[in-house]
Amino acid sequence: MEQSKSVKNADILLQQYAAVADGITLLFSDYVEVIIHDLDSQSVVYIANNISKRKIGDPSSLEDVNFDQAETVIGPYEKLNWDGKKICSTSVVLRDSKNTPIGMLCINMNTAPVEAAQEALALLLPIKNLIPQPEKLFHDDWQDKVNSFIHAWLASKHQTISSLSQQEKRLLVEALFDEGAFKGKSSADYVANVLSMGRATVFNYLREIKKARQK
Repeated sequence: MEQSKSVKNADILLQQYAAVADGITLLFSDYVEVIIHDLDSQSVVYIANNISKRKIGDPSSLEDVNFDQAETVIGPYEKLNWDGKKICSTSVVLRDSKNTPIGMLCINMNTAPVEAAQEALALLLPIKNLIPQPEKLFHDDWQDKVNSFIHAWLASKHQTISSLSQQEKRLLVEALFDEGAFKGKSSADYVANVLSMGRATVFNYLREIKKARQK
């Protein structure tokens, strides 16, 4: 009786979740494996994109995730793969129509490539050695101030430069004018370049703004 129950549960797991496992591994290519476990037989019934060298029928060994049948999602947690490299895992409890746990879908991600990339970036970016901008060097850096103002203005309106309409760019030029951003040498050229506008367009806007302020 127990054997037939386990076979039935394994069939349900394969019919309902094997395609889900395949879909997840297709999305993440060679870095993610998905294993489906049958809780009755405590064995592996499906493996998508095998990176752990486990086999169908292998013992589930679910004790390494501290399985509690009251839980739905467990993790993420870390463990070691067969080659000694770290794997980040998340396990999802699978239930039947009566909400009884019958299986577990474990998503295992090989994090070694990500860790290697982090180490490479740490070597290239001297983050630990960064200090605030020296005031004596940057007190006249109008480009930095223009950049800061533009992105603060965009953030306040939940916009990006690429999403701005022509009218919105005009409003930004006016806001920059009020901020005194066009006092710097070649500042109009710089703003035109940053906002992907013609230099003549920026100068036209500035003339209109100055004319309107004189009234």
